[in-house]
Amino acid sequence: MVCRQHESFERLLSVNAVAESFFGYLKRERCQWRHHQTRHEAQQDVLQYIAVFYNSQRLYSYLDYKSPNQYEAEYVKTMNVA
Repeated sequence: MVCRQHESFERLLSVNAVAESFFGYLKRERCQWRHHQTRHEAQQDVLQYIAVFYNSQRLYSYLDYKSPNQYEAEYVKTMNVA
């Protein structure tokens, strides 16, 4: 019997790598140095971090080390010039 990797398995590994990268950043940048009194307080802190910083202000290598807000503003600027 010959076993071969299924295409969906390869995609699963890719998705897993993205998730592990995100949680690594979350631990390093937010959770490592903070101590919360309740689980609810911790959840709210993580949600705020994701909404305010991670998704809008953090620098991303695939955006030439710009934040999504910066990248979008530059894109809009170039589209208005063209």
